[in-house]
Amino acid sequence: MDCGSCAGKVRGALERLPGVADVDVALMAERLRLTLDEDQTSRDHVEAAVKKLGFGIAPKGSAAPRKGFVLPDGAFSAGATGDAALAPDTAQGTPASAEGRTASDLSWYTTGKGRLVIGAGALLVAAWAVKLLASGGIANWAFILATLIGVAPIARRAITAARAGMPFTIEMLMTIAATGALVIGAAEEAALVVFLFAVGEVLEGVAADKARDGIRALARLVPKTAFLEVSGKTREVPAENLKIGQTVLVRPGDRVPADGEVIEGVSGVDESPVTGESVPNLKEPGQPVFAGSINTEAALRVRVTKAAEDNTIARIIRLVEEAESARAPTERFIDRFSRIYMPAVVGLALMVAIVPPLAFAQAWDTWVYRALALLLIGCPCALVISVPASIASALSAGARRGLLMKGGAVIEAAARTTQVAFDKTGTLTLGRPRITDIVPIGGSEAEVLSLAAGIEAGSSHPLAEAILSRAEADGVATLPASGARALPGKGAEAMVGDGLAWVGSPRFAEATGVLDDAARQTAATLEDEGKTIVAVFRSDRLVGLLALRDEPRPDAGDAVRQLKALGIGAVMLTGDNARTAAAISQALGMDHRAELMPEDKVAAIREMTAGGRVMMVGDGINDAPALASAHVGVAMGSGTDVALETADAALLRNRVTDVAGTIRLSRAAMANIRQNVAIALGLKGVFLVTTVLGVTGLWLAILADTGATVLVTLNALRLLAFNPDKET
Repeated sequence: MDCGSCAGKVRGALERLPGVADVDVALMAERLRLTLDEDQTSRDHVEAAVKKLGFGIAPKGSAAPRKGFVLPDGAFSAGATGDAALAPDTAQGTPASAEGRTASDLSWYTTGKGRLVIGAGALLVAAWAVKLLASGGIANWAFILATLIGVAPIARRAITAARAGMPFTIEMLMTIAATGALVIGAAEEAALVVFLFAVGEVLEGVAADKARDGIRALARLVPKTAFLEVSGKTREVPAENLKIGQTVLVRPGDRVPADGEVIEGVSGVDESPVTGESVPNLKEPGQPVFAGSINTEAALRVRVTKAAEDNTIARIIRLVEEAESARAPTERFIDRFSRIYMPAVVGLALMVAIVPPLAFAQAWDTWVYRALALLLIGCPCALVISVPASIASALSAGARRGLLMKGGAVIEAAARTTQVAFDKTGTLTLGRPRITDIVPIGGSEAEVLSLAAGIEAGSSHPLAEAILSRAEADGVATLPASGARALPGKGAEAMVGDGLAWVGSPRFAEATGVLDDAARQTAATLEDEGKTIVAVFRSDRLVGLLALRDEPRPDAGDAVRQLKALGIGAVMLTGDNARTAAAISQALGMDHRAELMPEDKVAAIREMTAGGRVMMVGDGINDAPALASAHVGVAMGSGTDVALETADAALLRNRVTDVAGTIRLSRAAMANIRQNVAIALGLKGVFLVTTVLGVTGLWLAILADTGATVLVTLNALRLLAFNPDKET
C-alpha cells in the first residue's frame, strides 16, 4: 500500500460487509485486522473483497504474494491470530516470488505499476513519433489509443472501488479526467496525464518502501542460522528453530542468534543494533544477551532463554507494528477531514464545469477542461499519508536508538509534556549500592575492606556485593574466612584468622560495645547524607566504618539539565526516607517527594496532571500504577518483558538522558507532521486557485497530486536521520 487512500479503500470495502467489525488497516505495516462473524461472511469473501481492489492478501500462516515488512523471510508468523498481510498483487504490484523477496528487493520496473509506466511511456513516445511523421489527424488517434490503453487498468480499479461503495477515489477522478479530456479534444494532454499518473504511483510506492526500510532492517538483525551444541558437537541449524534451554556457540564477529544467558566465556558484546548503545558491554557467565547483538572479542556459549517469536527484536518489531493502531488525535482529525475534502472538491469541479457556461455564456470546453483539472486535485493522498509516514519514521528512528513508543498517540502526548516525574531506585539511581566512604578506625582502609570482604564472601546480599566489588576494584585481597552466616536484622559474621569478625549495623556494633562516641558521631553525619552505614568489627575493637549509597546514574544530572533546557520540570517520587531523597534530588537539581507508598505516587501524579502534561518514568514493575496514571508512562529496562509490554514507551539503553531524547524526537515528529500538512494543503490550495483561473492545466494538476504525496513522504523520511541525543 502506497498512500492513505489505499488503506481507506480496504477499510471502506470491508466495513460494508455483514459480520465484519473493528477493521484496522495499518498502512505502513501493510496489515489488516478485523473481527469476523463467519456465519454472516466467510474468510474467503473477505479475501475476495480485498483482491478485487487490486491487493494481495494472505491469512496467518499462508504464503502471501508479498511478505509483510515486519518479518524476516521464513521466520515466525505474520502477527497475531486473525491478522492478514496485505500487498499489491501481481496485477498491479509486486509479483509473488519463490524466494519470498520483499518489494524493496525488486526493481521498480518488475512490478505491475512499473510495467504500466513503461507501457504508457512507450505509447506516448509512439504517439509523439506519429505526430512528427504523419498528419495531425492520425497523431490524434495515436494519442487517443495511448490514453485508452493506459487508463484501462486505472478504470478497472475505479469501478471495483465504486461497486464497493467508494466512488470518490483517485482512480475514479483520474478516469473521469482522462475520458473528459478525450471528449473535449485534448487527447495529447490526456495521454500525458495518464503517463504522469503512472509515474507518480511508482514514486509513491518507492517512497513508501523507503519509509518501511527501517523496520525491515530490524527484522534482518537476527541471523538466519545458529551453531547448536548437542552432546559436545556443534552443528548449524536455522535460528528460528532454537528451543529454550538449548546451548549455542557464538563466535567472535557473529550475531547472537537468540535471547539467552552466557554460561561460558567473557567477551564484549555490541548491543547497538538492539539498544543503540555504541559502547560494547562486557558479558560474563550469568549475564543476559540479546538476539541481534554482535559478539566482538571471544567465543561465548549461550543458553537460549527465549523462543524466536519472543526475543527482544521480535517484540520490538511487534511493538512498532502495533503502534500504528494507536493513532494520534491529529491523524484521526485528518482522516475525518479528508472524507469531506474529496466530495467537496468534486462538487466544486461540477460547479466550475456548468456555472460559467450556463450563467455567463462562457465556452463549455474551457470550463469543462478546468473542472477536469480540478478533479485531479481532489485526491487527499498527500494529506492522509502526511501523519502515518511521519509517525512510522519517528518510531523507526527511535527503535534504532533504543527509544520505543507505542504509536502516534504516545508521540503526540510526549511532545506536549510539561513535567517529568521520576522514580528513584533503578531509574535515577543505578539500583545497586556502592561504597562511597571507608572510615578506618582500628586499621587501614585496605584492612577494613579486606576483613569486610572476607566476611561477606559468597553472600548475594546487595550490600555484600557492593563490598566485594569495591575490594576487587581496589585490588584488595580478601581474607580467608570460614563459618560465615547471616544474622537477620543485624549483619553477618565469620571466623577470620583466629577469631570471629562481623559486618553489621551501627546499632549492632553499639550493642556489642565497640562503638564509641566519635564513631557514633561519624556514622550519624554520614547517615545525614543519605548513606547506609555498616560497621566492621571484631569482638574487642571497631576496625572501621563503610558508607554505602545507591548512587545516581552518571547521566541523571545531565538529563535534568536537558529537560530544563526544553522547558520541562522534573520531580523525584520515592518511597525512601526524606534524608536520602533530599540528598539525591539536591545533587541532581530537581524537586522531590519522599516516603511515598505506591498509592501516594498515584495521588501525586494525578495532582500534577491537573495542571499540565505529565510523563512518569519508572522501572516498569513496581511503578505500574503511577505509569498508568500519567499521560505518558515510560519504563526503563534493557528489553525486559515488563518494560516492553506495560508502559507507553521504553528506554532500552537505561539512560536517563533518553527521556529528553524521547521528548525531542516526539517534538520533531509533530513539527514534521505540521510541515507535511502545510505542504499537502498548500500545494492543493495553490493549484486549486490556479486551475480555476486557467493558469495550470491537467498535467500540472496531476503533478500537484502525486508530487505532494512524494514530497510529504520524503519529508517524513528526514526523521530517520534525526538524532534524539543531539541537543538543539
